[in-house]
Amino acid sequence: MTIWPDADTPGAAYAEAAARLVIAAGAASVALLSPPENIASGWDAADAEAEGWTEQRAAALLATAKTFAPKTERKDSAVSAHAEKPEAKSRRVPQRDKLMAVTEKVSLWHDASGVTYATWPINGHLETWPVKSAAFRRWLSCESYEVAGEVPGGQALEDTLRILEARAHQFGDEREAWIRAGAQDGKLFLDLCDKTWRVVEISADGWRVVENARLPFVRSSAMRPLPEPLSGSGIDILRRYINADESDFRLVVAWLLAALRSRGPYPVLVAAGEQGSGKSSFTRLLRSLVDPNAAPIRAAPRDDRDLLVAAVNGHVIALDNMSKVEPWLADGLCRLSTGGGFAARQLHTDKDEMIFYATRPIILNGIPMLTDRPDLADRAITIRLKTIPEHERLTEDDLDAAWRADAPRVLGSLLDAMSVGLRELPKTRLARAPRLADFAKWGVACEAGLGWSEGSFLDAYAENRRDLADGAFEADPVATAIAELAASVPGDLWTGTPTELLAALGEKVAETVRRSRAWPMTAQGLGNRIDRVAPLLRQRGVTVTRKHSGIRLITIHRTYDAAALSETGGQAAPHHV
Repeated sequence: MTIWPDADTPGAAYAEAAARLVIAAGAASVALLSPPENIASGWDAADAEAEGWTEQRAAALLATAKTFAPKTERKDSAVSAHAEKPEAKSRRVPQRDKLMAVTEKVSLWHDASGVTYATWPINGHLETWPVKSAAFRRWLSCESYEVAGEVPGGQALEDTLRILEARAHQFGDEREAWIRAGAQDGKLFLDLCDKTWRVVEISADGWRVVENARLPFVRSSAMRPLPEPLSGSGIDILRRYINADESDFRLVVAWLLAALRSRGPYPVLVAAGEQGSGKSSFTRLLRSLVDPNAAPIRAAPRDDRDLLVAAVNGHVIALDNMSKVEPWLADGLCRLSTGGGFAARQLHTDKDEMIFYATRPIILNGIPMLTDRPDLADRAITIRLKTIPEHERLTEDDLDAAWRADAPRVLGSLLDAMSVGLRELPKTRLARAPRLADFAKWGVACEAGLGWSEGSFLDAYAENRRDLADGAFEADPVATAIAELAASVPGDLWTGTPTELLAALGEKVAETVRRSRAWPMTAQGLGNRIDRVAPLLRQRGVTVTRKHSGIRLITIHRTYDAAALSETGGQAAPHHV
């Protein structure tokens, strides 16, 4: 047997370690090949083939291989170790190089943000983890012991990881890292997150569970397995777990179908209801069908960085028991809903940034209305949960037992509908495109796979959007004051400077409102608020126009009243994305 090593120190160390194992396994002899001179570091047989080597040239090189003779400890008492000259001792191979030798079967790559990943075979399947993850460190330590018979020291391990990270950046492919869901070649993929790294492949012809799919799925330590799906039961099984009316139930199913895809935009699902309506249980249940997690529901993040960490480490963001949505959080959720970027310094002492751009499905729950801000309301669907009577309330144990039995069939029904959606999507057209047009189109495409009548989902979605727009309008004192001003002036037309508008609007509200944080204190602040409420006003037939020709002027014009508008579906014209 002849071993052809890579032309570098790690290659020589790995070849020698492999030769020792082969000899120990009972081989009669092993020969080690010495790479030719004047070649690049790391050169191997694959490089020789790429350079056009002939069989005769390769055979000539193989003929120069020397028989490997493992050194044995001399037992001659006349020869003392202290008598050996230092220069006669063989140079000790650094532990770092031995560690590098055991990583030859590891594939290194990075994503567009520069995060590095390692993919390697283990126990008959492939796993992918970030190079800096605890999972990869554990595997590297274990492999070092199994192959080289050594437990790596801390410094050697850190040195090896730094080298691997650099190689992943410099020589590894750039790929998109998938968390829980992915798409490729017209098919959708879902990571079951089980121990054998199986995935579900969804196509227009159906779905199946696949082993060793060789897809760029990555995980975090908090991710948990999905139930193994079962097909053919129908979505009505989920109905008895959702204590909402039929219209809201259809929106819940549509949100689930969207959340199981890797591509947004995703509507922000808001679960509202009084105490005792099961909002937290509802949130946990929905997440268990899309992205199970060790901590399925969490408190609101404290800042943008906390929100970024949650988005990096999971597919779904689920925030529990919220009393309000702060402006900075509303902005962050809007970016994650329809796609946006986040940046944060990697360390407090350096200037490097970690850039993250993605969309994420989001669930919020709370007793008060959480969509007061128009931009968040425009991206949301609100589900109003009914109070659960005491004689119908189940214990957590009973609910969990029932759900464990039904969850595989519910997930299978969703996958059935997604397969139909992939088949119908190219033929689906929307007469009117709402704000989240991709979500609406996907919901319509999946209707046939759910057994719903045509148009039932869009009807529920349009009604929900009108309710949210009404709530956001009534909660905003600037919007209501502008509408009242437009209705009270002659000809339904008002023109003036921002300062004059702020004074005119102040006459339409109470003094307590003018002194509250909800009221703009300056003309500039008023301008920013007008930009936010302009869509709500247009839906009520009020247009706000700003001009700057030497003097800044604002024109407010009411073209029709809100009562007539409500009879025509809530919009004066199609609202294109």
